[in-house]
Amino acid sequence: MIVLDTDVLIEIFDKGSVKGEEALKKVVESNESICITAINLHEILYGLNKYAKPVRDVLRLPVLSYGKQDAVLASELELKTERKGTPIRRTDAMIAAITINNNAKLYTFNEKHFKPLEEHGLKLFK
Repeated sequence: MIVLDTDVLIEIFDKGSVKGEEALKKVVESNESICITAINLHEILYGLNKYAKPVRDVLRLPVLSYGKQDAVLASELELKTERKGTPIRRTDAMIAAITINNNAKLYTFNEKHFKPLEEHGLKLFK
């Protein structure tokens, strides 16, 4: 299973984006199921609503919830990276925790944000 990060979703939903077309092709060719997290859903809906873009298509994607186990893991990931001197955004820790706990791979264009989490079990889709 592949979790699409918000930056990938933005490119895919941008009708004129070559980067988005390539990303979508890559995901389709992988033959893996795709989904987003509740955190990504919030981020993308905020942007779509802010700029008066249609939200119908994004609401069709399966969504992984953020639960107790994810909160525990996200807090641990955030603290571990902070202690190593490579702090990450809280929402990134939450997205990573959901992805790890669902044994999925994260597809993101912001590898710099998520790279420090690979040593903690995060798998990136490349």
